Amino acid sequence: MSQRPAIGVGIIITKDEQVLLLKRKYVHGDGSWSTPGGHLEFEESPEECAIREAKEETGVSVTDLKFRAITNDIFERDGMHYITIWMEGRYLSGEPVVNDPHEMAEVGWFTWEALPKPLFLPLQNLLDGRCYPSRTDQEQRNGR
Repeated sequence: MSQRPAIGVGIIITKDEQVLLLKRKYVHGDGSWSTPGGHLEFEESPEECAIREAKEETGVSVTDLKFRAITNDIFERDGMHYITIWMEGRYLSGEPVVNDPHEMAEVGWFTWEALPKPLFLPLQNLLDGRCYPSRTDQEQRNGR
């Protein structure tokens, strides 16, 4: 049987100048901070997955979803490989809560200048620019 990468969707949820993060627990990346996210389900779009995962994990609703980038994330220690589709959305409603205490320990809003450490590998890859950005992002950088 051949191994294949799994597909994950991460959602960057912003409110004012802050981003919503959760601390992972009892899953790969245990103890690291990540955005809400999870596995893309059969026949689900990345937008639908992002909306569902944000609500399931934190109780937060989002709006104005858009594609941001893709990261290629290899968890060598865990023998896992993910392709992460990064979506971005704006906070709409809901008070962030820990909806699954078996997968997350904390949730909260953080400024980009004061992110907690360590960051989950896919998020760190995204922030370090180890990603495939959207064409729109490339065009903006090139002044088009």
